Amino acid sequence: MTSTILRTDFEKSVANYWNTNQDDPVNLRLGEVDDLYHHHYGVGPYDPTVLDGPAATREKRIIAELHRLESAQADLLLDHLGPIRPTDMILDGGSGRGGTSIMANQRFGCEVDGVSISEYQVGFANEQAARRGVSDRVRFHFRNMLETRLESDTRQAIWTNETTMYVDLHKLYGEFARLLKFGGRYVCITGCANDLAGRRSKAVSKINEHYTCDIHPRSDYFKALAANNLVPINVVDLTEATIPYWQLRAESEVATGIEEAFLTAYQEGSFHYLLIAADRI
Repeated sequence: MTSTILRTDFEKSVANYWNTNQDDPVNLRLGEVDDLYHHHYGVGPYDPTVLDGPAATREKRIIAELHRLESAQADLLLDHLGPIRPTDMILDGGSGRGGTSIMANQRFGCEVDGVSISEYQVGFANEQAARRGVSDRVRFHFRNMLETRLESDTRQAIWTNETTMYVDLHKLYGEFARLLKFGGRYVCITGCANDLAGRRSKAVSKINEHYTCDIHPRSDYFKALAANNLVPINVVDLTEATIPYWQLRAESEVATGIEEAFLTAYQEGSFHYLLIAADRI
C-alpha cells in the first residue's frame, strides 16, 4: 500500500523525516500544555513577562506562551474558512498531529478528515481524536493529499497549514478543486519565497535543507490557484506577526538552531508568511 501513497523518492524522504522525528520537543512539549498538538508556527506578540520571574519556571512560561501563539495561528486560519455548518465536511491537507482538525470540530461541530503521508502522524492524531471522544467526527488517513481518494464535490472547506512546500501546487490545487463544492473555501498559511530575492537567499536555502522541503515562490501560489478555478478573496501578510514567535522560540530550550534562518529570511525580506483564502468557482 505504501507504494501507491509515497510515489516519489522525495515523498518517501519527507515521510521518513516526519516518521523518524517522533520525539521532536518543539511539537510535543508545546502540545503537552493542553493536550492539543500542532505542527506549525505562531502569530502575534508574545507577553514579555514570560522572560522575567523565577528562573526555575522560566522555560515552562516560554513553552506555554509559544503554544498560545501557535493556537492563535490555527484560530486565525479557522476564522477565514467562512460559514461552516455542523452538517458540512471539511479537509485538513497535511494534518500533522491533528491539532487544527480537532479545533475545527470543536468550533463548527462538523466532520473533519485529515490526510498525511506520515503513518506516525496519522496514528498519533487518531489517538488524540479517540481520547477526546470525537473519532466518529474527526478522522485521519494515511493518504497523499495530491490523491486523497475522497469523493468529489463533498468539501465545504479545505486548508493547508505549512504543508504546501512539500508538493506540486498545480497537482494539489487540481485535487482540491475536485473535492470542493462550488463556492467552497480553501485557506492556506505558508512560508513562501520573495520572487525577487528568495531563491538566492542563503537563509531560505537553510530552511529547505532543515525541513527537507522545497519552498515555492510567492507567485507560484497565485498561478496555481488561478489555473484550478480557485479565486483569492483575501490575502494577509503575516510576516511581521510571526517574527515574535521565532524571537521567543530562540530563547527556549526547544530551539533547534533554525530560528536564526527564519528571522534572517523574514527580516531581510526574502521570505514571506502569508494567509491566502480562495473560493472555488
